[in-house]
Amino acid sequence: MKTFDIPEFYRSRIISPIKELRRKKDKLKRDYSPTLLDFGPVQFLIARHFGFCYGVENAIDIAYKAISENPDKRIFLLSEMIHNPDVNRDLVQRGVQFIMDTEGEQLIAWETLQPEDIVIVPAFGTTLEIQEKLKSLGINSYIYDTTCPFVEKVWNRAAQIGDKDYSIVVHGKPSHEETRATFSHSKAGAPTVVVKDMKQAELLAKYLTGKLPSAQFYIDFKDQFSEGFDPEKDLKRIGVVNQTTMLASDTQGISDFLKNVMIQHYALKPQEVESHFANTRDTLCYATNDNQDATYALLRHEADLVLVAGGYNSSNTSHLVELCETKFPTYFIESAQKILSPALIQHFNMHEKQEVTSGNYLPATTPARIMLTCGASCPDAIVEEIMLKVLGYFDHTLPIEEVIAGIE
Repeated sequence: MKTFDIPEFYRSRIISPIKELRRKKDKLKRDYSPTLLDFGPVQFLIARHFGFCYGVENAIDIAYKAISENPDKRIFLLSEMIHNPDVNRDLVQRGVQFIMDTEGEQLIAWETLQPEDIVIVPAFGTTLEIQEKLKSLGINSYIYDTTCPFVEKVWNRAAQIGDKDYSIVVHGKPSHEETRATFSHSKAGAPTVVVKDMKQAELLAKYLTGKLPSAQFYIDFKDQFSEGFDPEKDLKRIGVVNQTTMLASDTQGISDFLKNVMIQHYALKPQEVESHFANTRDTLCYATNDNQDATYALLRHEADLVLVAGGYNSSNTSHLVELCETKFPTYFIESAQKILSPALIQHFNMHEKQEVTSGNYLPATTPARIMLTCGASCPDAIVEEIMLKVLGYFDHTLPIEEVIAGIE
């Protein structure tokens, strides 16, 4: 496995060694049980998998290398490199400028860029249209391209099945950078449509089976289909790929649903399925799967609350929050600074789409049991800071070194 040069301030003297210990003891990733840190009056259950994934470490390695190798040049990022405010804030403090925001709105005009400028492609990748724009400006977008290899794997798979005359169904959030990039690459070789959830997949099925008129398709899927898409023709052979940070179970559910619709609509025998539906199971991201499976394993235990750390616009983190809040009081926080006191916490309410302040989040009884995890773009250092902040609210806790030494 390739190793990356990650700035030391993203590491943790507590969390990183625990993750490494678990990795060495379970190299095949068969044990998804959480790690218990028992400090006496408070216990932390830490998910087996969380934090920086391969793609994020790759992006950070490349971005900081771009900074160190080009001290006298202007350095730009197309948009947020990853969805973590601390990482992006540090890059800005080092002089990096964002050309666009996460919604694709222009912050810096293209015409102000010069051929000698450095432009970093974020981990989500970018569109073919933007690559061509940079090329026209004399800028090589491939020198510091941090596109996640697993995102590129999705693009390659879409191209492969597109070459076999399948249309592509992308499961993703239409406005997300990664989905916009995947849509751009996919539609270059095949008719493509984006579905954001099962509800839209069910709607798509009505066009696939001819239950709804084609004219309505262009209204229901506005801005989510490639130019010239013909639902009567282009939904006869399809394959499903995904935005890699979506819930794997949701993507698989949509894929299985559309596959079954095809089987029933065309009365297909098992050996005939691929005449209408491509096998694309290999496009699911291993890191997203590991984090989600670790969260399911975490939730099989009991706790008083869950703290989930990550950027509020992080798709993979939001899905972990969705899983956790089905069972326990769950607080989605960016950093330890959002923990205001033993009685108050600021956290993001995904249903209201805003940050709110809640009281009495810590239990009145001891031992308090707190589950702790984070998204794939969250540094271990932030998880450590959160744990230490909460730990400081309890008296007579065991020394950290003693607790760490007791981990089996």
